[in-house]
Amino acid sequence: MHIFGGTVAQAAARVANPDFIRECVHRYSTAHGRSPGEAELRSWEKSWPALLQVLSTAGLGDLHLLLEYELPGTSQRIDALLLGRRPESDELVALVVELKQWTYASPHEACRGMLKVGGRDVLHPARQVGGYVRYLIDWVPSELKLDVSGIAYLHAASPDLISGLREHGGSGPSAAYPVLGAHDLPLDTDPDVLAERLRCTDLRPAPPERIDEFLKARHRPSPQLLTRFANVIHGSETFRLLGEQDKARQEILHAVETAQPGRRGHIVVVTGGPGTGKTAVATRVLADLCRASDANPRLFSPSGTLTQQLNRAVGDSAKGLIATWTRGQPNGLKKDTSIVLLDEAHRARTDLGRRSARFPYPQPFTQLMERCAVFVLFLDEGQIVRPGEGTSVDELRRMASDYGYGFAEVGLDAQFRCGGSRTYLDWIDALFVPGAHAPRWCGNDYDVACAENPAQLEQWVHGHLRHEHSARVTAGYCWSWQSPPVPPLLPEVSIPWHDAAGEHVWERPWNARADGVLAGEGVPGRAFWATDGGGHQQVGCVYTAQGMEYDYGAVILGEDIIWTDRGWQAQPEKSHDSELKGLSPDEYLRYALNTYRVLATRGTRGTRLYSTHPATQAFLRTVLPGPSGDEGH
Repeated sequence: MHIFGGTVAQAAARVANPDFIRECVHRYSTAHGRSPGEAELRSWEKSWPALLQVLSTAGLGDLHLLLEYELPGTSQRIDALLLGRRPESDELVALVVELKQWTYASPHEACRGMLKVGGRDVLHPARQVGGYVRYLIDWVPSELKLDVSGIAYLHAASPDLISGLREHGGSGPSAAYPVLGAHDLPLDTDPDVLAERLRCTDLRPAPPERIDEFLKARHRPSPQLLTRFANVIHGSETFRLLGEQDKARQEILHAVETAQPGRRGHIVVVTGGPGTGKTAVATRVLADLCRASDANPRLFSPSGTLTQQLNRAVGDSAKGLIATWTRGQPNGLKKDTSIVLLDEAHRARTDLGRRSARFPYPQPFTQLMERCAVFVLFLDEGQIVRPGEGTSVDELRRMASDYGYGFAEVGLDAQFRCGGSRTYLDWIDALFVPGAHAPRWCGNDYDVACAENPAQLEQWVHGHLRHEHSARVTAGYCWSWQSPPVPPLLPEVSIPWHDAAGEHVWERPWNARADGVLAGEGVPGRAFWATDGGGHQQVGCVYTAQGMEYDYGAVILGEDIIWTDRGWQAQPEKSHDSELKGLSPDEYLRYALNTYRVLATRGTRGTRLYSTHPATQAFLRTVLPGPSGDEGH
């Protein structure tokens, strides 16, 4: 998808006309269901004329230009993509152009390949170009004979800034892609010199049929990409499987291998509670599938947190193979051979509970099944925390039967989180149900207790951090969340409490909402709150904790659920989660209990629970021991 396609000359003739920008906004809005942001619109208005003037002066007006070209199967867009060919060559030449309006940037103090620009943490532009080039090399069919290169053009940057960016690029992968400023491309320079600096020497217009072939090409992973990814996973200790996990992997692969050719599709459901290793198994199975002949697998998750963590763990080899999925249909799949793995299937948007006779099953699932041979879902029904999300094994079995799909179920039972304590997981399952018949905790294979106040929770967390363990505080969504995406964050989780010394107030911010590795100085982006330094200073929610783990987890129960003599009762009005607005107390209770079950099963070594509601806190004291005198040690 792109919002302009035509020659450089055609774009240059129209770019100053407000109607041109309005048409591009309309195309963008139609494709994405939303208008471009103000910053993006300003970048079009300033960067496009600067680029088009240089390209025209360089004598490249007849080349084909795509503006805002979206890489199929991803949400990433190339600012400008120039297409042409060289004399006496059948190769289609593609030049990736990354446009920046920057006038200032500084090296990032913690992350190589990153910069700080206007308070934001951003990729070095040459590194960004390299990612786009690598994608086109890895995903565009080899029969197109595509020759790809790229540049970054910072039309407003000073010579000193360009020099600094080149120096920061160093001798690493980013050094392969030039960073150019306006002083590198003066308009009074010979056109041939400009074309050479733009890496467009001898480029001629490509035949229209070659442009059409490129635009219609079904992008799919190259054998080289699949091999690189498989080698990374098979050589990584992070994705080693143990016992029951490896058995489940073999069962999944067997179910995939026995999927009957000619059937409309085949569904494999992998069930398992928190800590059974669903994500590790899914990633390892993806690597196995990459080694198959005619391979074209994908691993999706509805959780952006999980996909960003996985992509960071396996590096550039995962680009396009692992992606966030909502309801859209991915490109490049092949009905006869593609295998799609959906991790965290309980987070998928499926309109659960709102089915109609016309559409009795999740439409995103039925549409996806029409595009692949085998659909593998990793599912824990106890982790559905929003209306309209998730599915069930029974529903998937009925769907398979009604649509003529094959069906198999694989269970993951062995526990690898919470100290491997099946006792603790069973106890949590018994605690967070409406009737709650959980006995008093008497286990000795997991560290769980009731904290007396939020300050004690924080002391426990800090004690473990001093001993180089990971520890986090999470809470139900019972406080407002009005902080800006980036710091300074507001201390919105505010809890009054008292002891013998008097009245106190404990206040901390929610985790940052910003994307990226860092939201600001010492504050990780939301996808990395659970794993990166500084996350212990914010309170996490279910959306940033789900799918993650850390050594020790402190959980604050808000007053959206309270304990009464009739068991758990919901108070939806105490929630600030807009996704749960309008639910009855009975409807809300199911999602709230699932939420606290998720939060209470993130800690691999220990958990502390605390409720802001006095009667509920008193109930927790009856089923849990109090904190020991050496908390955090």
